[in-house]
Amino acid sequence: MTAVPDLMPLLPELVMAVGAMVLLMIGVFAGDEPVGTVTVGAVILIVVAAALLLFAPVYGTTFEGAFILDPFARFMKVLTLIGSGFAIVMTTAYARAARFERFEYPVLVVLATVGMMIMISAGSMLSLYLGLELQSLALYVVASINRDSVRSTEAGLKYFVLGALASGMMLYGISLIYGFTGSIDFTTISSVLNTDGASVGAIFGIVFVLTGLAFKISAVPFHMWTPDVYEGAPTPVTAFFAAAPKVAALALLMRVVIEAFGPALFEWQQIIIFISILSMALGAFAAIGQRNFKRLMAYSSIGHVGYALVGLAPGTAEGVQGVILYLTIYVAMTLGVFACILTMRRKDGMVYDIEELAGLARSRPMMAFILAMLMFSLAGIPPLAGFFGKFYVFAAAMEAGLYTLAIIGVLTSVVGAFYYLRIVKLMYFDEAAEAFEPMPGELRVVLGLSGIFILFFVFFAAPLEAAATAAAQSLF
Repeated sequence: MTAVPDLMPLLPELVMAVGAMVLLMIGVFAGDEPVGTVTVGAVILIVVAAALLLFAPVYGTTFEGAFILDPFARFMKVLTLIGSGFAIVMTTAYARAARFERFEYPVLVVLATVGMMIMISAGSMLSLYLGLELQSLALYVVASINRDSVRSTEAGLKYFVLGALASGMMLYGISLIYGFTGSIDFTTISSVLNTDGASVGAIFGIVFVLTGLAFKISAVPFHMWTPDVYEGAPTPVTAFFAAAPKVAALALLMRVVIEAFGPALFEWQQIIIFISILSMALGAFAAIGQRNFKRLMAYSSIGHVGYALVGLAPGTAEGVQGVILYLTIYVAMTLGVFACILTMRRKDGMVYDIEELAGLARSRPMMAFILAMLMFSLAGIPPLAGFFGKFYVFAAAMEAGLYTLAIIGVLTSVVGAFYYLRIVKLMYFDEAAEAFEPMPGELRVVLGLSGIFILFFVFFAAPLEAAATAAAQSLF
């Protein structure tokens, strides 16, 4: 008789999955106005899952090593849950104003988050694919959830078609790795690569798997969906896309290359360096000509993925620690910026042209100040959090002897600073445009928390570094 797997490491995911089904039933059968109830329920589920991970984590593996809960998984899951939770909270005011009140949205966000958490804990190619597809299927629907908008529908369709292509390439890669190593388990794959070396077939498998993952993190040259999806999807959806899924996909990438492909360092390192340089360059130069704030943030996110990959390229614990801290800071900055974008509303609806921010310092001095700090932080200007994020990843690359990569990163940061500083110039020095509608309370909270974290990061740095170090070392 087969023993029942230990489900305790899986408890947060089980709570969220069962809770999502309950919320779906409430949404379907509750009659009038179930949106508020479902939204509150979704946030409570995320808080409960985060509390279980923070205060009662059950470290270990289950399902014969296919699911792993270690300090790395714990840290990245909490970060993902923060991104998802705030993305739901930020939706409420927008939903009321834009007639976007659909109970399906928070349920889909919860289900996508379950997929992300499974991705982060993946210990085999099977659980990797299971988590990835659960996340992707929910995200396809979320991107096109505004059925009345042609842009939203187009965004969902484009994401679905390109996502299916990426999934197919990844499956082909997994098949090759299974064929040439005889296993889909990360530990066994690593052992075979260490003993026998990376054969040509295994290298091709690694390339295809990394190609599929590069699509999920929107790294160049697999970024083509990102600007259109960011621009076309409803703004709260874009905020969600920019935060949680990116963290989960990068966490999965780190686990795969370190735990499964670790012995083939030279082979996968070349790929990571290549897509890192391309992402940093495109993110810096392509954003210069953008006028739509959401589209600008799409190119900005591509650039930041490139910077995160600089830390991953060395394949060291210091590098992984740098990436973890970078992602933590990135989530805080992204949520703050999107809180500001969601505030760009006038009586006739949302506006997204960055020119509309002109003279914001006169009508909304506090919002302008925090947004300016967020822009400086994204540009990597000390002593703000964004500077420390880049410092961690560049220092790790330098320590590993990847000097050229670090120098390219610094140069692209200088170029990227241009379009961030342009927004600051608009807010403080240009003729004032028409004032926006008052900022909803929940967005004030998100913007305030983001601003505090960015401005006073030095006070949070020590405990975060300690947690990130423990998380990184658990992969090695």
